[in-house]
Amino acid sequence: MTPRRQPEQQAPPVQRLRVRYAKRGRARFASHRDFGRAFERALRRAGVPMAFSSGFNPHPRISYANASPTGAATEAEYLELGLAAIRDPDQVRDALNAAMPDGLVIVEVVEATPGALADRLTASRWEILLTGAEPDELASAVAELLASDEVEVERMTKTGLRRFDVRAAVVALTATGDRVELVSAITEPLVRPDDVVQALQLIRPVLRTGAPALVTRLEQGTWDGERILDPLAG
Repeated sequence: MTPRRQPEQQAPPVQRLRVRYAKRGRARFASHRDFGRAFERALRRAGVPMAFSSGFNPHPRISYANASPTGAATEAEYLELGLAAIRDPDQVRDALNAAMPDGLVIVEVVEATPGALADRLTASRWEILLTGAEPDELASAVAELLASDEVEVERMTKTGLRRFDVRAAVVALTATGDRVELVSAITEPLVRPDDVVQALQLIRPVLRTGAPALVTRLEQGTWDGERILDPLAG
């Protein structure tokens, strides 16, 4: 009998880098899977010496965290890389940007600090543009949501229609004109900006203008009660 082939064992990474990237312009419509494919191509073109996982199908050591929903622009997406050789983080950033498609931008690359990246990503700050919304109605809806103990919405998921509370995830919410700034906590289930928009429209149906909400993630990190802390800071 032929001995069973054992999976190949790969050396552990010698360097870990944390990356902040942005999706701008039409790149906001790139799905998480689209970004992953484009990013792996850029890694190869840039000659970044990636470490690989062990097993029968080794893959580059890339850990993604809290991807924004498709259709949302973002200035604060994060991932971690495991490298097989030590490289200067700024040079990695520049090489990747030269290889990335338009609208996908590597903003910052730093050496990873101890601890899990996910533990530093517990809240996000979003800007939501509700084109055509009456400012007074929007401000009233925001005030009523904040005064509520619970506001439930529905969303279709892979397992069917799910009903859940959005209020518990809302850390801060302000309205200025037809724009809303939201600070939301990472919860289970995950409350997305469009869920908060749905809640505001339930409170004030007149806010259903027919125009899609334009969402941008401005920051991601931990909330200290006043601001979002930079997850890449030492």
